[in-house]
Amino acid sequence: MSGEQTSVDAILEQAKDLKQALTDFVLEADGELAVALESYAADQLTREPYDINQRNLVIDTFLTEGEVDNQTPLDLFLEQHPNLTPRDRTLLNRWRDSFIGLFELTHILPDGFELKNWLTDKHYTAKPTHPTTIEQMQRFKVGEILLTRLAPVTDTYWMIFSPILAKGRLSQPKLAVAIGEFKNNYKNALYRDAPELLEQAWDSVATYHQSFVDFFGRDRVTLPGYQLNQKLAQLRDKMTQERLAAAGIDPSKSLKEMIQDSGTDEEDVKSAAVEAGADANAVSNMLDNSTNSPMVTPKVDLPDDIRNAEQVTVFSHPRWGQMFLPSYTKFQEMLASEDWQTYPNAEQRVHKYLNDPQIHLFIWQQLAEEYPTQLETVLQTVLDRPDFNLQQELEPTLHQEFHKPLEPELPEIASVPLHLHNLFESAVAEVHKSKSKGKRKKKAAKGFQ
Repeated sequence: MSGEQTSVDAILEQAKDLKQALTDFVLEADGELAVALESYAADQLTREPYDINQRNLVIDTFLTEGEVDNQTPLDLFLEQHPNLTPRDRTLLNRWRDSFIGLFELTHILPDGFELKNWLTDKHYTAKPTHPTTIEQMQRFKVGEILLTRLAPVTDTYWMIFSPILAKGRLSQPKLAVAIGEFKNNYKNALYRDAPELLEQAWDSVATYHQSFVDFFGRDRVTLPGYQLNQKLAQLRDKMTQERLAAAGIDPSKSLKEMIQDSGTDEEDVKSAAVEAGADANAVSNMLDNSTNSPMVTPKVDLPDDIRNAEQVTVFSHPRWGQMFLPSYTKFQEMLASEDWQTYPNAEQRVHKYLNDPQIHLFIWQQLAEEYPTQLETVLQTVLDRPDFNLQQELEPTLHQEFHKPLEPELPEIASVPLHLHNLFESAVAEVHKSKSKGKRKKKAAKGFQ
């Protein structure tokens, strides 16, 4: 056994003991730390049915990301254990960079795994310390998708910090769904190991907002759903043209013409595309297409209920992104009416706005700014609190009772890394291909079945 391996094994044993000590510190605590853990777990475990592994995953996340008076449980542990050695403190402080991810098992080592984080395309050498995880290793196969939490122990090696939730080997469509679920369930964990990607994603939201304002002339627009869908498609086309121009690409030229202008050999382009996994026939068709179709971002339609709505109000914000509300003008009419309680479905509308996670705090802030007296009166009645003070109690009520975040979460409109975009495109194509095959088989069936 090499000296380096001996050193890593010693650190992993140290990490195992420290993790157990930190976990015991949190689980045996009382007072504010115990209340914070209970509240955090209750919030996280309401999302879906959970088992003991998911519960432990939530607790492990709380160790480094929970908050008690602006301190994490890890901070409190370090503060209340002055006898920890410098080596212990160095290792514990490394865990501030721990993160949860959706990983592909790329290689099985004698004492661990090589993993790829599908969200960021980063690779890790990870080693287990918990007996259950070591036992699980015997069953895993290359290509399986694993949900777990990693924590650094050296500059090179990571420890598997939490139980592994195995998803199995997934087709591209199922992997795309799993990534979508991860993005919904772990919004604060997106790109945690790649802050540069997170920054770019947030920048793209601000860029889209500015393009929206430049295109429509304001940050709020109300239009019939079908017309809004058309306008947004025009906006996306305009943004694509601007990006191409900024990159020095002439959008009036076909892909084949651009290759010829660059002096690149067409066969080399075909070979490189096929080696990268592209379909050979699709590449040939694209190169042989002599029409002047610009390369544009794939069209994204609004959902049917929005597209078919009589009126849709869309808000744009550099952090909250875009919010589409087919009911907003009706809500305004209700607040502006002489007796709001006589407005059709008045209380039902208010309850929907309170409970719908799509109605962000930002929307309520706009209503409070435009209709402060009326909104306060409405909420006093609906919440059954005659003394409800809109200015002082709106945000705490929305956050604590209706679980609306006080700060924006990365919106759906944010850009995604290229490898994820390619996965989603391939997944959609695979689903369409399967559906087409099914239709052809059904149509060809004749005679007795």
